[in-house]
This record gives sequence, structure tokens and C-alpha cells, in this order.
Amino acid sequence: MGFEPPQRLVRALGESYGDAAAADWLARLPALTEEALSATGGPAVERVAAPGGRSSLVLLVTCSDGSPAALKIAPPGAAPELERAALAHWNGWGAVQLVAAGPGALLLERLHPEVSLRSLPEAKALLEAAGTVRRLWVEPPAGHGFETVAERTGRRIEPMRACAAADPGLEPLVAAALAAREELVAHSPELLLLHGNFRQSKVLAGERVPWLTVGPEPLVGERAYDLARLVRDRVEDLIASPGGPVTARRRIKKLADSLDVDRERLHGWTLFRAVESGTRALTAGRRQEGELSLELASWL
Repeated sequence: MGFEPPQRLVRALGESYGDAAAADWLARLPALTEEALSATGGPAVERVAAPGGRSSLVLLVTCSDGSPAALKIAPPGAAPELERAALAHWNGWGAVQLVAAGPGALLLERLHPEVSLRSLPEAKALLEAAGTVRRLWVEPPAGHGFETVAERTGRRIEPMRACAAADPGLEPLVAAALAAREELVAHSPELLLLHGNFRQSKVLAGERVPWLTVGPEPLVGERAYDLARLVRDRVEDLIASPGGPVTARRRIKKLADSLDVDRERLHGWTLFRAVESGTRALTAGRRQEGELSLELASWL
């Protein structure tokens, strides 16, 4: 099967795994695709979804019964087995339905990738996002293999410190973010299954229900961690707005109150996640993206 993976995916894989490892996986992608198609019942390929995601190849396919579906093929580093476990546990409740799975591959119900919550006005998008994410916050399955919020964020401490060492001007912001994390992980009020990367662009229009989330990076922990990524959605609009700092703090209050999440914990996780994302983007050479996240963090 010959096709060109989207350049967005090629760039992101090189950033995540290094150019050599990314090139190796991409070279094996035709064979991996054939294996995935065979393992998931032999759906017929329509086309590659473009621009697609940053962590996997998505093919639009038609199943043997004529129903449309999406086949997601991911490298091992993307932990597709954990995504499979989370989707199976949610069983279509607030999330895309898992149809079948194979090694490194997930066959999913077809949504409308061109229509996400980002297509809605801001207030409506936040309302729908809150209604969607609250469905995902359930008890994790017994014997699960998901990492905790403390474990995931702990792996990101040293890269944040290294970025601050390279740019001493970032040191106060990084120090504040790490102090907030240390206080937050000292006691977690709950241990629920979380999406892990929830934001407006991860919620797509569906047929079964109006909105369903995709692309989880599942872990277990408190709701405030999951909600924190949503706070900085459309960050470029916030930065451009003369009332950006006030709007950002108001958004924290509104989301916390609407979902019965502790406001101070949401504030702390928003600070940490914005600084972590910003320093990671700077390290990867995505300067504009990094500076936007860090500016928002400086307002909090």
C-alpha cells in the first residue's frame, strides 16, 4: 500500500522519538498498515486523514458491513495499548467507540475530524467541553496499568529545570510551577481515570451523540489535572486580548465552579502544565508556541 504520511505527523515523530527512530517506523508503516487491516477485520481503505494527528497515522476506512470507521496506527511510544484500555473502559461513554484492535492499531467509530469544539464560539465550546470531559472521569478498571499524575509529571521535572538553566530568565516561573506540583502531589483528593490531553480540538462531532473525545493519553489522578489543559485553549486569542489575564483567571473560576473542582488546585495544575508545555516547546524549537504558554503562565 503506497501513501504519504502527513508532514505534520512526520515532524512530530521526529521531535518525539528522534529522526532515526521516526524514519525507521515510517519505513515500516506500509507493512504495519497491512497487519493492522488484517487484525481488525480487513476494512477497505478510503484515504489518509489529513492533516491528521501528531502521534499516529489515521486512515479512513469502510468495514465489511459497510459502516465507516477510522483506523489508527501508532508507534509503541504512543502507548496504544493504554489508549485501547481506556476506550474499552469508557465503552463509548463520552469517548469514541472502540470497534476492534490489533498490535499498535485501533479501529474506531468514524467521527467528523473537520468539526471540533474549536469551530464553536468560545462560551459554547467551553460548555460542551465541560459536559464531555465529566463523562470520562470514572473509576479506573481493576488491575489497570495506567500511570499516575505524580509519575507522569515527575518525569518532566528535569527537562523543565534544564530549560531554565539554559535560559535563566525562566527560572522563577519554572520554580513556581515545580513548587505548585510538589504541593499538589503531596495529597491527591481522588484517583479517577483521566483523558490526559483533553482540549477543544480533541472533541469531535459524531453521529451517535453530538460530541465525543478522541486521542486520550490516559492516566489516573484528580480531575483538576485534566481540566488544566482546557484552561489554556485558544491561548493565542487570550494573549491577543487586552483583558487576557483577567479572562484567564475568570476561566479557571468558571470551569472549577461548573465541574465542582477545587479552584486553587485547578490554578496550580494550570500553572504547572502551562510552564511544562512552554518549556517543552522551546526545547523542541517551537518558540512561538512556547512563549504563548509561558506568557499565560506568568498571568496566573
